[in-house]
Amino acid sequence: MSAKILGGLKKGLIFVISAPAGTGKTTLVRMLQKEFSCLVESVSYTTRKPRPGEREGVDYYFISEAEFAQKLQEGDFVEHAKVFDHDYGTSRSFVESQLQNGKHVLLVIDTQGAIQLKDHYNAIFIFISPPSISELRSRLYTRKTDTDQSIEHRLSWAEKEMALAPRYDYHVVNEDLYTAYTVLRSILIAEEHRNR
Repeated sequence: MSAKILGGLKKGLIFVISAPAGTGKTTLVRMLQKEFSCLVESVSYTTRKPRPGEREGVDYYFISEAEFAQKLQEGDFVEHAKVFDHDYGTSRSFVESQLQNGKHVLLVIDTQGAIQLKDHYNAIFIFISPPSISELRSRLYTRKTDTDQSIEHRLSWAEKEMALAPRYDYHVVNEDLYTAYTVLRSILIAEEHRNR
């Protein structure tokens, strides 16, 4: 049997990926999962309503505020954050079971949740940013999923998020999707082969 370039560990690693909305993080994560079966994305719980095309259990688990509060009280989340007036949280049991099965877990989460995890989990932190705020503005308007007011709010939030990029282990600029993917893929492979 030949050695694997990714997926050869008995216990998986956690990769925390943060990026402003519209940066391309979902596309990049799906590309990684398509190439490597050892990668699983943790599906977050959220109190917001589904957007058109979003699927329960694939994009998010959509739950009520009361259900979210109960999970929070019971310690079911490894991290949680309020983003644009909605709650988001990552399932502790999912993350831990996947790691024990040798899967690498991709946590695609907001900077608030990532900063919470930094003190409690041995994870690899990757920040993905757009080449500029003006390019991000263009991408958000092109995808036509938000109102003008919502886009401007997201851009203001993106500037705050991008200021936190130096707190991450890696910073990938998604100017060209193929280049960003190559860099991201290289980070995951290198981290699996790092002496720990």
